[in-house]
Amino acid sequence: MSEKTVFDFAATRLDGTPMPLDGFRGKVLLLVNTASKCGFTPQYAGLQALHDRFAQRGFSVIAFPCNQFGAQEPGDANEIGTFCTQNYGVGFPISAKIDVNGPTADPLFAYLSAAAPGVLGTEAIKWNFTKFLVNRDGNVVDRFAPTTKPEDLVEQIEGLLA
Repeated sequence: MSEKTVFDFAATRLDGTPMPLDGFRGKVLLLVNTASKCGFTPQYAGLQALHDRFAQRGFSVIAFPCNQFGAQEPGDANEIGTFCTQNYGVGFPISAKIDVNGPTADPLFAYLSAAAPGVLGTEAIKWNFTKFLVNRDGNVVDRFAPTTKPEDLVEQIEGLLA
């Protein structure tokens, strides 16, 4: 059996419908754990700009709201969706709220964290807006800290789309 890729996982959309990541096969993805009440929340605008710029070439951002860091995503699915669309015009997929660390971590984020460890090899996600860049084959290419702005990823995304 071949090694796992991102496409072997599934998520649930904010509206409760299934979102198998296999449906994104062949696309370059940026998977981001997000929160509505975080200092990095304005990055939603940059994520949407990336999505708008590259979607026609086979790119998608997918947001994964998480309340594990400073309880900065306290809302329910409806509140999260409304916040993202009204404040940032988010049109990319958003999953239902998940955990990204610990025993209740979503299996996708356990996989991402192991595939692309952070500083000093630590697997734990440190904060909201940690980003994972995935190539068209579903393999994790890189992990970016919350402080990395979406616009700083343009060159790498371009390279993966080429």
